[in-house]
Amino acid sequence: MHENQISPSEWEIMRVVWTTHPITSKEINDILKEKKEWKLATTKTLIGRLVKKGLLSTEQKGRKYEYSPLVSEKESIDESIDDLLDQMCDTKVGRSVETILEKSVVSKSDLERLEALIEKKKADAPKEVKCTCTPGQCSCVH
Repeated sequence: MHENQISPSEWEIMRVVWTTHPITSKEINDILKEKKEWKLATTKTLIGRLVKKGLLSTEQKGRKYEYSPLVSEKESIDESIDDLLDQMCDTKVGRSVETILEKSVVSKSDLERLEALIEKKKADAPKEVKCTCTPGQCSCVH
């Protein structure tokens, strides 16, 4: 697990900052007020955590502070996926990808890219994925 892992509430803030930056805490709070019933103090606390984690930069503009991302959305999503994959048995990754596809709305162009990737990966895919878990951490037979 990465030390800068983003909590679900922090993701809400980051998604706003990735979309609009630089941005003030009040502007972030205004954007999220219909989705989250947070007081401005809650938004500021979450922003403070993200600054401390090195995910947001802060710049004083008069009496206000403006925030900008120090990491990209793709970088953060990729890190979250890595964290998730690190937590599961290698034998369960294929089923998990299948579950993500079943539960998601995916465009035709995304599906075409996935099909091409699947065809490419088939060329080097092992017949069976081996479990690398510590014995007792999964239900696989070693």
